[in-house]
Amino acid sequence: MELPFAESYKIKMVETIRRSTREERQQWIKEAKYNLFNLKSDQVFIDLITDSGTGAMSDKQWAAMMLGDESYAGARSYYTMKEAIKEILGFDYFLPTHQGRAAENVLFSTLIKEGDILPGNSHFDTTKGHIEFRKAVALDCTIDEASDTQLEIPFKGNVDPEKLEKVLQQYPAEKIPCVVLTVTNNTAGGQPVSMQNIRDVSALCRKYGVRLLVDSARFAENAYFIKTREAGYADKTIKEIVREMFSYADIMTMSSKKDAIVNMGGFVAFKEEALWQKAQMFCIMNEGFITYGGMSGRDMNALAQGLDEGTEFDYLETRIRQVAYLGSKLDEYGIAYQRPAGGHAIFVDAKKVLPNVPKEEFIAQTLGVELYLEAGIRGVEVGAILADRDPVTRENRYPALELFRLAIPRRAYTNNHMDVIAAALKNVYDRRDEITRGYRITKELPIMRHFTIELKKAER
Repeated sequence: MELPFAESYKIKMVETIRRSTREERQQWIKEAKYNLFNLKSDQVFIDLITDSGTGAMSDKQWAAMMLGDESYAGARSYYTMKEAIKEILGFDYFLPTHQGRAAENVLFSTLIKEGDILPGNSHFDTTKGHIEFRKAVALDCTIDEASDTQLEIPFKGNVDPEKLEKVLQQYPAEKIPCVVLTVTNNTAGGQPVSMQNIRDVSALCRKYGVRLLVDSARFAENAYFIKTREAGYADKTIKEIVREMFSYADIMTMSSKKDAIVNMGGFVAFKEEALWQKAQMFCIMNEGFITYGGMSGRDMNALAQGLDEGTEFDYLETRIRQVAYLGSKLDEYGIAYQRPAGGHAIFVDAKKVLPNVPKEEFIAQTLGVELYLEAGIRGVEVGAILADRDPVTRENRYPALELFRLAIPRRAYTNNHMDVIAAALKNVYDRRDEITRGYRITKELPIMRHFTIELKKAER
């Protein structure tokens, strides 16, 4: 008989997690103003709020940390990280930062001016926040198919080349500091971008004299999908696919807390030496000297090792199959999510799970609160709260997709935990007719409000 699938690792250390009572959770979420970010981690049983920095590092990563060089300037760890970025990703110049949004801050401080236009595929919250904070415009050019959660196509995160070319034709190149290509496309449900689409976007950038920025938090997962879904790549290694992906890019930003499997760290990398030199000032001002940029030497060592491990097929297969397993359990229970299952998370279609909650009362957030009350499971809303207000009209933006993201930390939970998550969602779904009201905002920040927003139950 064919052997069943097994994880490509064994467990060496465990952390105890505690089950709470529903009565406790009711009090805790009320004290948190119905914002899941405000919960203490000890109040959460299964924590799926993010896969960023929440994974389990390997024995080799922990060993590498012990060799970290903590020199302020010119540390060995910087050059270890530099070598890994060059060998695996193909970039000659980089600036370390403490995480991905810091890399965006350094880069966008260098590139963006008021009134600029940055087209891309479903800019994520921090990316859009950095753009709009600078009074520039993030234009979404994602394919229309991404808005249909039940449609199954292999590369649902793609940019629509026709939409992109219209933007590039409409605005002069000097108004477009870069095109932002996010791999995988997080906001659209962790959906991958094909190599052909990367190639096509790059060609349009060359045609119109615009740089291509690849937002690379989950680039390795994207490479896995290219290998398993796109013709011509089945026999290529993940590292070969990664090198080709980045051969089409001019710049990359990286939250290394995802595919480099570290708890903290990131970087921005460049093909152009002149742009790298220009960005150094913002790195020094906001992060630190250019050879540490907000990172300790031990973290740079762990990041370099994680880039290597994170671009191996066996690791990626284990990681992505667990996400697919959770999707298969939701299929059994008839719970709609963005299909096919993405690389790092399941994005539940909140509109289909809670059809009676008005959009003005934040459907995905309501689902998140109900799931927490049901089983102590924490996810994150990717819907109208995250979409923020229109920067001009200050009206709430209601995106086509109202999703609740269940992000799976790397090498942290077992499939038994996936079974609990699925069963808890089923219990919420089974009582969907009873859930007719959501939440109202009582306090919010002007940008990236979802992290600290305060809510109250909507009244009839």
